[in-house]
Amino acid sequence: MIKQGRAKKATRPLSARLSISLALQTIFGLGIVCVAVYLVISQTLYLKQTDALDHKQVALERLLSESKLHINTESLQSSLLDFLSGHDDLSLVVRKYGVNGEVLFELLRHRENTIEREFYVKVLSQDSSPQEIAVTLILDRGPDNMILRHLAWTLGIAAIASTLIVSISSIWLVKKGLSPINLLITQTRQVSAQNLIKRLDDSQQPQELMPLIWQINDLLDRLSVAYKQVESFNADVAHELNTPLSTLISSAELALRKQRTSDELVDVLSSNLEDLHRMASIIADMLFLSNADRGNGAQRMEVSSLAELAREVIEFHEASLLDAGLEVAIQGEAKGILDASLLRRALSNLLGNATRYASRGSKIIVDIRMIASARSPSTINAHRIQLTVTNEGQTIDPSHLPRLFDRFYRADSSRTQARSNHGLGLAIFAAIARLHQGDVFARSEAGVTSIGLIFPQISDDA
Repeated sequence: MIKQGRAKKATRPLSARLSISLALQTIFGLGIVCVAVYLVISQTLYLKQTDALDHKQVALERLLSESKLHINTESLQSSLLDFLSGHDDLSLVVRKYGVNGEVLFELLRHRENTIEREFYVKVLSQDSSPQEIAVTLILDRGPDNMILRHLAWTLGIAAIASTLIVSISSIWLVKKGLSPINLLITQTRQVSAQNLIKRLDDSQQPQELMPLIWQINDLLDRLSVAYKQVESFNADVAHELNTPLSTLISSAELALRKQRTSDELVDVLSSNLEDLHRMASIIADMLFLSNADRGNGAQRMEVSSLAELAREVIEFHEASLLDAGLEVAIQGEAKGILDASLLRRALSNLLGNATRYASRGSKIIVDIRMIASARSPSTINAHRIQLTVTNEGQTIDPSHLPRLFDRFYRADSSRTQARSNHGLGLAIFAAIARLHQGDVFARSEAGVTSIGLIFPQISDDA
């Protein structure tokens, strides 16, 4: 159920998510702008109202200070009515100072949505004594509040309309913006196992997609090479297994056509057994390479002497070396943390390869040395081990050197010795080097061929 839920969430169209995101951002942005405009205008109107009250207060103070309280009430009311004339938004209350002060003048036009200003004015009575009166000035805020309401509605409608317009346009813009990706999808659909030469066209793509296109094309290049290698490997495997199988079938058919003596049957079975051993060797090597490609098989431990390990391998090849009239010399010494059994196999493959192709009566050199590592000069992996097997013989063409470590690859068909060599020895050697985080190399010039590997004295993950 969880996986299904995740799958549904992952299948939501990118265009819909982008459109919704743009719409929400538009609403949020316009909302902030509208609120800011409303607050600014509201504050402006409030400042205008307080400024108007300030001016009216000054005018009233001047008017009342010039009056005398002994002036009859009608005269005072007349003066104040003249003052309020033409100002329908103003209301006024004038009374004597005190808790129960006498109301001298009162004109209340508005009782809601108002702003009040109360102040006191000192005037001279009939006997010239100071008298204080309280003045309440009331300003009607109704028109300004009406403006604010209209403004709020206008901003709200404008925000909603703008959001709708942006949302509709964003859908078109998102689809147009994603059109390069749709073009890439169309191009990738044209790539198949039968058409691995097809590459993505970056001529009409935006700069932002260039790294992705380059990475995909680079991946396709590697896949094409890997696919060709797999095809070649399968063909080579079929060829290498077909030959002994055909031999076995032919031998069995011939043995069954007529009566055979026991000695003749023994010869047939012995011959067949050789081919069976060869087939088993090919299959075993293929299984090893498969495990090595997955990083399996290396079990490292302390090895105190690589020279001693090399002597053990040479003793195993002593018979074949004597038959070929070859001598082997070991130079140098090293120790490290590695898989001894794998390294024996790697050295055995190198020595077997050198034995097959070395000139008769020559000497094979097994060179073991420590070299400085430029990658980690101040760490525990500061040194690397170089193991090289050198033999004298026919010079290998430089064009063949990069492919010596490919599976079933042989530089010269005339030198294959197919019954004893099926072309996986150097491929296994390279795989063992990779298991030790190492690299392989091959050099051949002036009749001297050197093949070897370089790997850390102590592995990176040891």
